[in-house]
Amino acid sequence: MATILIDKLLQAAIKQGASDIHITVGQPPVFRLHGRMRQLDTKSLEPDDTVSLMKSITPERCQRELQESGGSDFGFAFSDLARFRVSIFRQRGNISMVLRQIPNDMLTPEQLGLPAKVLELCHRPRGMFLVTGPTGSGKSTTLASVINHLNETIDHHIITIEDPIEFYHYHKKSTVNQREIGVDVPSFSEAIRRALRQDPDVILVGEMRDLETIEAAISAAETGHVVFGTLHTNSAAGTVDRIIDVFPSGQQDQIRTQLGSALLGVLAQTLCPKIGGGRCAAYELLNVTSGISNLIRENKTFRIPSMIQTGSKHGMILMDDSLFNHWRADRITMEDALAKAQNPNDLAKRIADARRGNVDDQEGAA
Repeated sequence: MATILIDKLLQAAIKQGASDIHITVGQPPVFRLHGRMRQLDTKSLEPDDTVSLMKSITPERCQRELQESGGSDFGFAFSDLARFRVSIFRQRGNISMVLRQIPNDMLTPEQLGLPAKVLELCHRPRGMFLVTGPTGSGKSTTLASVINHLNETIDHHIITIEDPIEFYHYHKKSTVNQREIGVDVPSFSEAIRRALRQDPDVILVGEMRDLETIEAAISAAETGHVVFGTLHTNSAAGTVDRIIDVFPSGQQDQIRTQLGSALLGVLAQTLCPKIGGGRCAAYELLNVTSGISNLIRENKTFRIPSMIQTGSKHGMILMDDSLFNHWRADRITMEDALAKAQNPNDLAKRIADARRGNVDDQEGAA
């Protein structure tokens, strides 16, 4: 029964383009469509239903982990239609699941609307490039697209370290090895240290969660590899501060120096509901020029936003400028732009000015 039900659910989710499926006791399954939650017109799930749904797709080791620590994550392929990243957990003593759909077709950087400068930075021979943003802002999709682009254009050895593996990459021009935490290797930091002996050109670190992982990633970037990573920060300047704050105060000066020389750039992103359906991404791009390197080393990160604002000739853009451009192109509503803005009051004033026709030249140029 459960296998039939889960197959039907997954097929419906793929057909409707749902990004997530929520399964919990006391209500029917819920799809997240274009960022909004929609209940299905079926019966409410009983405790037995969620248990059998969970068992129908969950590997043994994850069922054990669920018993021992109350939750587990894994990825699985649904025929050749799509992959899902699944999080199973207990709540009020019952089993719940959230399945995130990972499409099989990777979007190109152009389809994602990535700033052109991103690909240029990713072709550098060494250094660290970070993609940041809240959960569900499309970080994995962006990195998969960049890795796929490198895979199609350069003969590299690419190692990805993920928890769980999301997009599957096949060998094209590059050789791609994908290691899953908990299956192939115990931890991110261990995997990065091992990777250095595996002759990589590019290392993708799925999540930079702790001091050991961040430290290992920075030293990999310093020793002549390109390292891609993700963090849950909302702005480019905030990302630099977050990394430094992870370290004890005695080490922070040294990390500033290392980061100043190792960091290539930070792409912060967020997804907005698009007028007429679908979603589009707004980006903030920090390109680490020698001037920005100095700011990081001298602990003057508070000056980074104004450097981004004046750095458009280096391909940089602020999140609020990106939101403003989407609004002006009628892709998103003013409410959605303001909801995602770093400085909603400033952006509201700019939109009001633009509506009255007072767009100053600098904005026109941007």
